[in-house]
Amino acid sequence: MSIHQTCNSLIETLRHRRQKLATRIDFPVILWSGTSIPRNYPANVFPFRASSHFLYFAGLPLVNAAIRLEAGKLELFIDDPAPSSALWHGEMPNREYIATQIGADVAHPMAELESYLEGVATIPVQDPATWTQQSQLLNRWILPRHQLQGIDLELAQAIIELRLTHDQQALAELRTAAAVSVEAHKAGMAATPSAKIEAEVRAAMEKVILAQNMTTAYHSIVTVHGEVLHNEQYHHSIQPGDLLLADVGAETEMGWASDVTRTWPVSGKFSSTQRDIYDVVLAAHDACIAQVRPGVEYQDIHLLACTVIAQGLVDLGILQGDAENLVERNAHSLFFPHGIGHLLGLDVHDMEDLGDLAGYEPGRERSDRFGLSYLRLNRPLQPGMLVTIEPGFYQVPAIINNQEVRSTYQYTVNWERLSQFADVRGIRIEDDVLVTENGREVLTEALPTDANTVEELVCS
Repeated sequence: MSIHQTCNSLIETLRHRRQKLATRIDFPVILWSGTSIPRNYPANVFPFRASSHFLYFAGLPLVNAAIRLEAGKLELFIDDPAPSSALWHGEMPNREYIATQIGADVAHPMAELESYLEGVATIPVQDPATWTQQSQLLNRWILPRHQLQGIDLELAQAIIELRLTHDQQALAELRTAAAVSVEAHKAGMAATPSAKIEAEVRAAMEKVILAQNMTTAYHSIVTVHGEVLHNEQYHHSIQPGDLLLADVGAETEMGWASDVTRTWPVSGKFSSTQRDIYDVVLAAHDACIAQVRPGVEYQDIHLLACTVIAQGLVDLGILQGDAENLVERNAHSLFFPHGIGHLLGLDVHDMEDLGDLAGYEPGRERSDRFGLSYLRLNRPLQPGMLVTIEPGFYQVPAIINNQEVRSTYQYTVNWERLSQFADVRGIRIEDDVLVTENGREVLTEALPTDANTVEELVCS
């Protein structure tokens, strides 16, 4: 890992974050960065990604490190590189240099961490080696997805309060990630006409991200099978008449994410049925973005998307009935089964390692209604929040071919009319939207969404 010169503004931002945390809790905190995980043998590891909670306060993706926070102060725990590491990894920065880069007050070897554990709170890191170490050192279960209790829960709630909205340093990173993602999608569209399989389009998109010394924020989805919501296969051939759905986002060196989806015709021209459905999804996308502003309930934005999609499908003769009544009966969720979006920050689903603690306002629980149960965010919007807006339409065989579903909705869905839209497997349109003091800012607006311009980008 290369350590770049950290500017004074970043150090001041990190100190400010730690001081804000200190106003919310009165106990010490230790946050671990995590460790590399072997891929198939010890020396061949997966790419390292530091814990986002660690990154938020430390600023650098340090391997096998920990920080202790108390009263706004930071103590760094990390070992100096072994002398032999220079052979394989080159000269690496020592502990004191790293401490200076992040504005640490004190720096210690990792072995000294055991002397600073009394009364500390923490949050589990995702890799097994680290959460096992956390549990052993603190003598209590520190497990991912385990219900946090006591001061660990208090710490999580305090960090959520800080990370729900973004400071200027974070926004600068998020804008950078968004801008690179926009260029990656344009490259993907341009590469599509000559591509034979999905992997070629993926390569064109990720090349743009890698060329900026970034990585992808999640496994890219680049597929002609858009009905598979998290498709991570890239071997399918690209045929005339297909739609290609690309959900690809960049992550900066400091760990901040973008999340963007576009759907385009591989031939450069939507069929009439594809255009009809695309315009329904786009109408929902535009209506939802127009509602983003402080104080608006995110669930209401989701329900607006459901209603717009339901009405669009009624207008096309696919659904039958009143749009609001159809949404109450979950008919829309046959084609739009997921939530309208989620928080975005250091994690592409920001702070989802904490379950619904971050996504749901205290006192709220997930609905048991199909579709609504997948809503990842249920809070009133605040200035500084970054959310995704990502409505979609999908013909998922496991849903629409289910006989029980067909029986339940036999008078609601015009199945014969639906069959005329067989060339629409999946369409999603997703942008990253910042809640401002008076409204919204679409960080990814440089990537067009209207069908005519999308067609032009593919053909250019």
